[in-house]
Amino acid sequence: MQGKARRLSVTAAATVVLGVSGLLSAAPAAAATSHASALSVHVFAAGTPTMTQPDDITALDGNVYVGWQNGIGPAGQPSPTGATASTVVGYRSTGQRAGVWHVTGHADGLTADPSRHVVIVTVNEDGNSSLYTITPAAPAGHQLEHYTYNVQPLPHGGGTDAISVYRGVILISASAPTVANGPAVYRVQLEPGGRAVVQPIFFDNSPATVANVDSPSSGRWVTLALTDPDSNEVVPASSPRFAGDFMLDSQGDEEQIYVAGADGPRPALSVLDLSQSVDDTAWPTDAGGTLFVTDGVDNEVFTVRGDFPSGSAFVAVTPGDANKPLNHPNYLGRLDLETGAITAAVTTIQAKGLLFVP
Repeated sequence: MQGKARRLSVTAAATVVLGVSGLLSAAPAAAATSHASALSVHVFAAGTPTMTQPDDITALDGNVYVGWQNGIGPAGQPSPTGATASTVVGYRSTGQRAGVWHVTGHADGLTADPSRHVVIVTVNEDGNSSLYTITPAAPAGHQLEHYTYNVQPLPHGGGTDAISVYRGVILISASAPTVANGPAVYRVQLEPGGRAVVQPIFFDNSPATVANVDSPSSGRWVTLALTDPDSNEVVPASSPRFAGDFMLDSQGDEEQIYVAGADGPRPALSVLDLSQSVDDTAWPTDAGGTLFVTDGVDNEVFTVRGDFPSGSAFVAVTPGDANKPLNHPNYLGRLDLETGAITAAVTTIQAKGLLFVP
């Protein structure tokens, strides 16, 4: 899977130079960047004719895990070729496969719980949703476990999407809502016997303070009107703003919701309006680390390395979102956490899922 370089466009935000290895732990190839802010891009892994559409990505115990959706519909509909299962692949730092698992349905959310050494996968973001856990170190035949939610249909009427483990608590986005003012995020408790118990954390119409510092409404309370809860992340402690918060992206609404105390009874919400709709967000925490980017159009996973500016945040920009369909390709952008403005960083990766590994 290694060794395939791509010709990339140069933007005002970054000069892109080819030829850097992009492995997690291997030494980079002998290629130099010509500018302090240069980024180098390399193919880390590629799909196959039957393994397509990489989406979410996570890391656990030194390996990188990618969910490939294989053309399955968002409510679990079979693909045009009749496939009914998505594929989760674990990759070593060399790009070689460490393990392969098949989950019935459309794999959408993917995260790792390092305290339990498991990967968690949600399937079917639009409905008929459930989740799986993968324990890579378990004996063969005992690695994959299926969980169904204790409430069917879910209170918001849709499915489940992205997952984060926030202070030991599993938080899952309530995607594709069909019920007005339903839950936006669930706390999920996994119980013996394959039951996943959901509890709302906040709602599509919860109050939040405006976080855009350049807005006349900055600091004022507003009532959310979320229509598209999607990706989520935990903001690292090194971020210059929102450090330690849980973040929900409402993709079609062009908003990010930052939540302090998402594991407690009184979460405090802030809303950052964005200049573009986005999918995943990643915060580089080490100038020498690696940003992994999935590209569901080209069926590849890329590594991006370089001199990441201190306090930067990267986003997978999706100009054609659920509420404003446009025939514009995705790209990798940089997010200003103060204003919500997004500038292009790499425009020839049709970015989807993001993961930063120090």
